[in-house]
Amino acid sequence: MSKIAIIGATGRAGSQLLEEALRRGHSVTAIARDPSRLQGREGVSTVALDVTRGEGLEQAVAGHDVVLSAAHFATVPAQAIIGPVKKAGVKRLLVVGGAGSLLLPSGERVIDAPDFPEAYKAEASAGGDFLQALRQEQQLDWTFLSPSAEFVEGERTGSYRVGKDHLLVDAKGRSWITFADYAIALLDEVEKPAHSRQRFTVGY
Repeated sequence: MSKIAIIGATGRAGSQLLEEALRRGHSVTAIARDPSRLQGREGVSTVALDVTRGEGLEQAVAGHDVVLSAAHFATVPAQAIIGPVKKAGVKRLLVVGGAGSLLLPSGERVIDAPDFPEAYKAEASAGGDFLQALRQEQQLDWTFLSPSAEFVEGERTGSYRVGKDHLLVDAKGRSWITFADYAIALLDEVEKPAHSRQRFTVGY
């Protein structure tokens, strides 16, 4: 059993990470602006925190084995996460990444494709910046897990394919993964590290 801190534990990805971690018997600290709905759950400690303000995150994650960040890139810059995790002495940081920085068969990034939705560009661009900050990091044992192009609600099937830097597409030409199966992949990485200081991706 590991002590896991989850930043953004009430969001769509973060809540599935929390459920998967509890399913596997880990102890979880849920960090969110308003984690009140998680209070009283067995195996869960809650911390109400805006991670962009002050030094509260360092205190919240101290003593944990691993930190999982499901924070939005456009509102939470990389150093708001990386700096406090390092200061707290936590060695492992796993980040819920984005698909925008993945590569297409042409070699161009997904975000640079002509049909990339304008509404998602700010978040995708900030996600690419976060990945670059991690790649320059010398101390943390980090992992950045990019989902497929469609990151959606859906069933927990327990199956997924793994890729490295290229967008995964299924036999029907669709690039997708559910939050529940993504959570399985990230918790698998927590328990059996295979992508230390690397980005990888998952999809069907």
